[in-house]
Amino acid sequence: MIQIFSARSVAEGGIVRRKVGDVERMIGRDRFLREVRRRGFRVAENAGQFIVFCNQDPVRLWE
Repeated sequence: MIQIFSARSVAEGGIVRRKVGDVERMIGRDRFLREVRRRGFRVAENAGQFIVFCNQDPVRLWE
């Protein structure tokens, strides 16, 4: 958890991407999602990846 949220892009309000399987194996999905919410970030899941938007801006998905 420390490794994920200590990335420079987190501090700069960017994004981080991690494999769902790695998160589930090392941290657990529930614990990870609780930490994302605690920080006020947003997260999306697609194609086996978690994409965490490390800011509180709205997220728009275009199709």
